[in-house]
Order: sequence, then C-alpha cells, then structure tokens
Amino acid sequence: MLARVDTITFNGLEVLDVDLQVQLTAGLPNFIIVGLPDKAIAESRERVRSALQSLGLNLPAKRIVINLAPADLLKEGSHFDLPIALSLLAVMGVVLPEQLSAYVVMGELGLDGSVLPVNGVLPAAVKARKRGKGVICPAAQGSEAAWAGVENIVAPSNLTELLNHLKGICLLAKPEAVRAEEKANLLDMADVKGQESAKKALEVAAAGGHNLLMIGPPGSGKSMLAARLPGILPPMSVEEALDTSMIHSVAGELKDSRVSFDRPFRDPHHNASTPALVGGGRKAQPGEISLAHNGVLFLDELPEFNKATLEALRQPLENGSVSISRVNAHTTYPANFQLIAAMNPCRCGHLGDHALECKRAPLCAQEYQAKISGPLLDRIDMQIEVPAVSPWDLANVKQGETSAQIRERVVAARNIQLQRLRKIGETKICTNAGLKGRLLEEIVELDNDAKSLLVMFAEKNKLSARAYHRTLRLARTIADLQNELKVLKLHVAEALSYRRSLPGKV
Repeated sequence: MLARVDTITFNGLEVLDVDLQVQLTAGLPNFIIVGLPDKAIAESRERVRSALQSLGLNLPAKRIVINLAPADLLKEGSHFDLPIALSLLAVMGVVLPEQLSAYVVMGELGLDGSVLPVNGVLPAAVKARKRGKGVICPAAQGSEAAWAGVENIVAPSNLTELLNHLKGICLLAKPEAVRAEEKANLLDMADVKGQESAKKALEVAAAGGHNLLMIGPPGSGKSMLAARLPGILPPMSVEEALDTSMIHSVAGELKDSRVSFDRPFRDPHHNASTPALVGGGRKAQPGEISLAHNGVLFLDELPEFNKATLEALRQPLENGSVSISRVNAHTTYPANFQLIAAMNPCRCGHLGDHALECKRAPLCAQEYQAKISGPLLDRIDMQIEVPAVSPWDLANVKQGETSAQIRERVVAARNIQLQRLRKIGETKICTNAGLKGRLLEEIVELDNDAKSLLVMFAEKNKLSARAYHRTLRLARTIADLQNELKVLKLHVAEALSYRRSLPGKV
C-alpha cells in the first residue's frame, strides 16, 4: 500500500520539490521517517498521530515508512505535518490518492487537528502555479497563495474542513488576495524645524534611491529626518511588493498573510551581528539587508557597528544581492536596498564646537571615523553635514513643507526615470541609483560645462571611478526633480556638494 503527496522544502528563496511517499507493510508497529528530516519533522509523528485521533482515527498497527525524496536533500520545517497526515489518510482509504495529486501541500498540525500557519507559503504557491498545480495550505495563509495567482486553492482551518472539502460535503471558498492597509500616522517632514538643506538631500535620495550618510552632533535631527523618509517614498509596484513579500514569507514576517505595498524600513540596533544584518545562521536565513529589499535600511550610530559587519555591506551595496555560504547551505538572497546612515563626527559628538568638544579633539575624531573604511564610504552616494539647530530656529521657524508635498515631487521624478528606462527596453532597473555601464552613458547626457566641472573636481579630489559614476547618477536625479532633459552644470555642482568628506578626516 503506497501513497504520494507533493510538497516542498526551501534553500533560501529557492523552492525545491519533495515527493513524500508513505508505505504500510506487515511487521511490528512502527512509524519511521527517512530522507534527512530535521528535528521538527521527526517530531511530526506525535502531532500527526494526535491530529488523526482527534478525527476518531487510529494509525494502523503496521510498519509505516515515510520517505522524503530526494533522500540526499536536507528537509527542514514543520510544514511537512499536513502532507504526512494526508498521505496516511490516502493509504488508509479515507481520501482518494488521485485527489491529492493535483495539489502541493504544506501546513503544520495542532494536536486537535487544526492546521497552523507556516513560513514560505507565497514562494511555494508561485512554484505550484508554474507546475500547474493547486495548493493546500493553512486558512490563515490562503491570501498568500491567492497573490501567487494559483487557481485551485484549498485553505482549511482544520483537518475536518479539509476532508469535507475533498469528499464534496462542504466546499471551502477560494481565498482572496488581501492587500495590507497603508501605514497610518506616518511621521511628517513638517515636524522638522530648520535643516532645509538636509531635507533637500533626503528628497534627492528618495527620488533616485541613493545611499545617504548624515553626519552631525547629537540632537541635530539625523534620526528624526530618517524616520520621516517612509512618508516621502512612493509605494511599491505589484512586482516589487511580491518580490519583497516572498522574502518576508520565508522569514516568517509576512503579517496576517497580507501583501504590503509600503516600502520596508528596517533599523537594526548597532549591536546586530553579521549574520543578523547580512543573513546566515544555521539555516542561512535572510538578514536585515534582504528584509529591506526594495526599501530602506537605516543604520543609526554607524561607527558603533562592528567593523567586519559594516565591511560585509560592500558587496550587497554594489550588486544588489548577497550570497551566503555555509557548510550545509549555499544560497543567494536579493538585497536591493537604499542605505541611510547617521553618525556623530566624533565620540563626544561635538567636533568643531570649542565650548563642548573634548580635550582629545581632533585625534578622537580621526580614531572614531577610521571605523568607516574608504571603500564603504565610496559606495555612499551622498555624505552631508547636519549641523545643530539653533534655539532661535526652534522657537521661531514656522512649519515647513509636509511629507505629502515632497512625496509628489519624488513620485514625479521616479515616474520620469521609469518611463525613460522602459522606453529603451530596460525592465529590471527602476531608479537612477541602478544605472551602470552602457545604460549610465546612454541616459546621463552632460553639456560641456557640466563635464568640465566634474572632470576638474574628480581630478582635484582624486575621486575613484565608482565615485565619479555615482556623482553622474546623482546629477541625473537632481535634473529629473527639476524636469530637465539634460544634465547641466548646476545639477553637477549640486551633486558634488553632496559628496563632502567627513569633517576632521585626515
């Protein structure tokens, strides 16, 4: 007596097919799971036994062998509970094996027979759709499968509902794709008094997806400005939202099975480890930079992060992806994020203020800033100073532009970039920050004055080729915000003003 059920396992975001086979044979009663199962799968024997008993069914007094093929592939996760239970019900004659062959099955079982949520339903459903199969998944995650475009979705809350559906007694309704509500009460840029140049820099960064480093004394408003960035960013497209949601689904962070169109904003503490930030661990899980895919990664107190952790950001910042290699796992996650960072100019934070700076200045500043390497700084398009706000500004400056007003200009600039890229057949890049090689030369047209200024500045300040090209992208974004077809000298001049070296840097 043999039955088979299709299910999956994961290697990062890659969904791998698993052929779950069950066989009942004569012999001493036993329940064996083979095929490199992890501890969670091995424990599924007790969950499945109790769940079936909740239906009034006992396992036959025979030798039960569950094989997870291919046998040399490590299997992890509690989502194998439901496939195991259905395969047992098939060999026991409770359901027809032909009914199960049309589905990819995943779900965890409670002892009372309830079907509990698991990670990774969205990417698994995408894989099932490509194979032309339906999906059986927990009721709480039916919306995820619906976003994948699967036609035949069965999303029961317990085994009784699932059996009634398969027998045609009481059919379950097909789940609908539910969109998460936009975040309400976002912090408004109008709350920030003064700092007009920093607000302008943040608008340019948002419009082109550029990396930004803010340097200033404590209390100058760096974190306050960064916290208001989500309010001026445009929503994600459907493709971007699904790409990001698949990462969050695998990591177990897709809330209420709803796809959000708000761009991610991740702000890990500075004691975050390298695996937490970049990804890794025993199961090669996605890190903060992948969870910030198509969104923003905010690193406050940048020099306080571990130096090796910061250096690990160099490759993802350049390539938009991160490869994680472990003894038992090798996978690649997308990591196309916008880096926003903030730091004090020195450890005491008051470099240049003779009334407040410490006695070790400027040596303490050199030691503090040395934690940020040159190659990492070279990958940050914009480096601006955020000076302290004077008491006069706090008391007398009136409310400035709202986030909604700034967002209109940002959205208009991004639409210009998107239309220009689609016009030349580029479908993967959406912002100027992603321009490279031939595309950069084709899209960024400099007039003679602008070219002379950039070459002269690059020669005088020894800009690397990377910094030179990042300045071109930045100038293109500034021109887009002003709806200019050509990049002019004033655009290049403004772009160069955003590439200041660290204060006190020797």
